[in-house]
Amino acid sequence: MRSAGDMSRRALLGGFGISAFAMAYPNLIPAPAGAQEPAGDPNTILRSHGISTFGDLKYPPDFPHLDYVNPDAPKGGEISVWAQGTFDSFNPYARVGRAPAYSVLPYESLLADVDDEVSASYGLVARELEYPETQDWVIFHMRPEARFSDGTPVTAHDVAFSHNLLLEQGLPSYAQSVKVSIPVVEVIDDHTVRFVFGEGVPKKNLISQAGGTPIWSKAWYEKTGARLDESRFETSPGSGPYMIDSWDVNRRITLKRNPDYWGRDLPIMKGRANFDSIRVEFFADGSAAFEAFKAGQYTFRQENSSVIWATGYDFPAVNRGDVVREELPNASLPAATGFVFNLRRPQLQDRRVRQALALMYNFTWTNDTLQYGLFQQRESFWQNSDLQAKGIPEGRELELLQEVADQIPAAILTEEVTVPHTSGDRQLDRRNLRTALALMQDAGWMPNETGQLMKDGQTLKVEFLTQDPQMDRFVIPYIDNLKALGVDAGYRRVDPAQYTSRQRSFDWDMIYDGYTNGPEEGTGMGQRFGSEDKDREFNPAGYGSAALDHLITRVIEAQTHEDMAAAVRAADRLLRYEMIMVPTWYLGKFWVAYWAQFGRPDPLPPYALGQLDFWWSTKAE
Repeated sequence: MRSAGDMSRRALLGGFGISAFAMAYPNLIPAPAGAQEPAGDPNTILRSHGISTFGDLKYPPDFPHLDYVNPDAPKGGEISVWAQGTFDSFNPYARVGRAPAYSVLPYESLLADVDDEVSASYGLVARELEYPETQDWVIFHMRPEARFSDGTPVTAHDVAFSHNLLLEQGLPSYAQSVKVSIPVVEVIDDHTVRFVFGEGVPKKNLISQAGGTPIWSKAWYEKTGARLDESRFETSPGSGPYMIDSWDVNRRITLKRNPDYWGRDLPIMKGRANFDSIRVEFFADGSAAFEAFKAGQYTFRQENSSVIWATGYDFPAVNRGDVVREELPNASLPAATGFVFNLRRPQLQDRRVRQALALMYNFTWTNDTLQYGLFQQRESFWQNSDLQAKGIPEGRELELLQEVADQIPAAILTEEVTVPHTSGDRQLDRRNLRTALALMQDAGWMPNETGQLMKDGQTLKVEFLTQDPQMDRFVIPYIDNLKALGVDAGYRRVDPAQYTSRQRSFDWDMIYDGYTNGPEEGTGMGQRFGSEDKDREFNPAGYGSAALDHLITRVIEAQTHEDMAAAVRAADRLLRYEMIMVPTWYLGKFWVAYWAQFGRPDPLPPYALGQLDFWWSTKAE
């Protein structure tokens, strides 16, 4: 099961709760044509230490360190965590092979995000950037002291090479889009590089996205002849604070801190990368991993199982105080997870069918019986933020919906936003069963003499695909309810490698998956929900529509946070109405347990847990 987390590099440093495949590609996806450009004079040139989509940067040019770190945190010690599954590569940029998320950790970029500010990026490998008010291009002035882990300098030639390598050998969908967004990258001198953005392409967010491209060593690729699209363990040296040190395939990975890390004294890096080593232990499932944690085989666990959290932490090390158990605040947008429908399947293309199948999932019984009442039912794709649609549309949100009124059901403009249904405390809610059966019959699916739903001589078959044994207790009762409706429902659990293959090729009917959205949206929204990208990896449901495309355009052209939020809320209404997934649960906090050898800032920043980033070892003090 995926943990809820932000699909960004800050989430990677915080908890590694996402796939390396998703981490590998920044959201450099162009918006629909016709979106407005940033306002301003093309002859007015701005110079800055960072950039923010809306408003001013929180940190001034001379900030001493990030507010949420301990700048005097001791260096040393080890933190060890766990991961589920297997790996046979350290190259997450290739579709072949299975690489762990940790394989992107050694690499840095020109700009870096922070964990207490939304949609702001600050110079990392770049010390300064300059650009016109219209954001038609950007020049990055790089830090000449930046070095790869092999001691060679990081130059503008490496930046341009990395960008072009992604276009030539990266995901075709990525390359096709970025060739339009960033057609030209020019090396001005060894430490100055210029990105020129395409004509007619919305410019908002492109500077921060271009600045987020990982930087690889051009010399290493030329020397080895390696390719970005091949599975391999040997990888280019990175300029980040950690290097991959050793590995035992499918069992563990160890990363060590580079003692000569060039950026250790930068204000943006003070109080960070405090551990000498990060060890990752791999397990087939969460139960085996928990037993290993109890035995001290690894030292930090971010808990995702409500059963284990509620009942499993009564063991001697906890009672002695050797293991700390905490609930920590998490203001990050929860991932929009649930049972995703594959709309590429003919039997799932009718909204009434999806609506009926969704009615058979009983959140109340699941939460109370299987999850100890610890979760809340998710409603929105942007839950618990000002981007979440509520009530009846009004104001700017209503105006935007009226622009696509001829392309959407009238009910979206006049009725309250679609929310998950309520269910009773019994596993099978009879009221929802009756409603679901009426929807199925309205869609042409009629029960035969044995109660199975039939249409055109065929039964309604739906198979759930998973790789995680912990999902059994959630999926099996749901399947029982679907069978009571008359659905020929099945469940297939496969090994991680097969799951990855089938997931990427959309060879499934339903999976537990979702969309990781942001508290401020931009061009990346088109990658997740745009109709041109509906059959690509970041849109598991495969939903797209002209109406949603128009709303995405409005998101991208927004000049204020308020306009952007209104457009996202309008899109949220449409997505929820279309029932592209069965929304399940969210937590809104971090459950963590760790052996009592770590220190952390208090309070934590709002948008990250940060155990691999800005925690430290008390044994090093």
